[in-house]
Amino acid sequence: MNFLNGCLVEKRKEKKLTQQEIADKIGVSRQYYNDLENEKRSPSVGLAQKIGDVLGIDWTIFFTN
Repeated sequence: MNFLNGCLVEKRKEKKLTQQEIADKIGVSRQYYNDLENEKRSPSVGLAQKIGDVLGIDWTIFFTN
């Protein structure tokens, strides 16, 4: 598990949210969110901002190494 994956999973669990609940809040399918968590996809800036708002993280994490 790498840093981004671990951060997303940890924050999601801290907030006691399922992948489906986050997906609903940001307007994507659960599978799409799962792909983001597992770094199979990269979000747009707008989607990264939504995820950041829901999880309380800095959205730029998606665009840094």
